Amino acid sequence: MDPRPRSALVTGANRGLGEAVAAGLHRLGLRVVVAAREAAAAREVADRLGANAVPVALDVTEDGTIRAAFQRVGPVDILVNNAGVLLDAGARPSSVPLDLVERELATNTLGAWRVAQAFLPGMLAEGWGRIVNVSSGTGSFSNGIFAGTPGYSVSKAALNALTVMLAEETRGTGVLVNAVNPGLVRTRMRPGAEQAPEAAAEGVIRAATLPDDGPTGAFFRGSRVISW
Repeated sequence: MDPRPRSALVTGANRGLGEAVAAGLHRLGLRVVVAAREAAAAREVADRLGANAVPVALDVTEDGTIRAAFQRVGPVDILVNNAGVLLDAGARPSSVPLDLVERELATNTLGAWRVAQAFLPGMLAEGWGRIVNVSSGTGSFSNGIFAGTPGYSVSKAALNALTVMLAEETRGTGVLVNAVNPGLVRTRMRPGAEQAPEAAAEGVIRAATLPDDGPTGAFFRGSRVISW
């Protein structure tokens, strides 16, 4: 057996749900890469976590920072695409400023896609990996696409589609790709939500540490697989 501890990279790990996921994975004994747009913010969280926590500056909308992060930390076993923005709350689909939609898609969908493309090859080479995309019920057709955050909802629906495609491409390789709907979480994005980040992180951590016979291409809410 490989004595090397598993490693995990969490984007948007400098606060809220991302920080809670990074802390939970660290408690499980993983080497955790704390990724954030600002190096100082990533370093602050990594210092709190202690040994085997590595800070890295990574802006999911910038290819150059993703390449630089990969060169610094190397391949990882687990990728949690948590970085996200909500910019159009209360807008209508018929009149939402499309520059806001573009920014949401750039971060929430294409950002996760970019980071996955950078780190997935290393997982395939090792024959083991987990990718978890932090999604939302706003982008779920079974739940009802939420029109009150039109660009955000579209970006999460597209992220769900990406999850399914990557899972199908990697099926049978030892890499599992899934999405998680954490529900409403008390973060800077939703300060009035009742659920603490630590509670919401449990479902993300569970998906990130699935056994080898676990599902791929699934949408989780907590420990349950739900419909897209």
